[in-house]
Amino acid sequence: QLQLVESGGGQVQPGGSLRLSCEAPGFTLPYYAIGWFRQAPGKEREGVSCISANIDSTYYADSVKGRFTISRDNTKKMVYLQMNSLKPEDTAVYYCAAGLQCTHHSGTLYHYGMDYWGKGALVTVSS
Repeated sequence: QLQLVESGGGQVQPGGSLRLSCEAPGFTLPYYAIGWFRQAPGKEREGVSCISANIDSTYYADSVKGRFTISRDNTKKMVYLQMNSLKPEDTAVYYCAAGLQCTHHSGTLYHYGMDYWGKGALVTVSS
């Protein structure tokens, strides 16, 4: 069974850092694009970052560019999202998702084509 499990969420002060992890034990990871998405209370789901299959191209939403970094370790079947300079508006439940490709256009990442989703990890940025 293909599952994704997020970890590393928590509460942090503005300006702080967190690293989210996405474990993908059942996946042949190099063949999948992995995306991070988030949903804040009362808001629509938003694409944050994505790393493509095979060639590991990376994509970021304009709102996180320069602050967040996505990476993967295929031997450990893990994908990470390093989040620096966190802001209160980064508060959300963060989900990792797997699919065949990253879908993006003009600084916006879309969830289309992401077939597998984790249950999410809560990130709260507050003083």
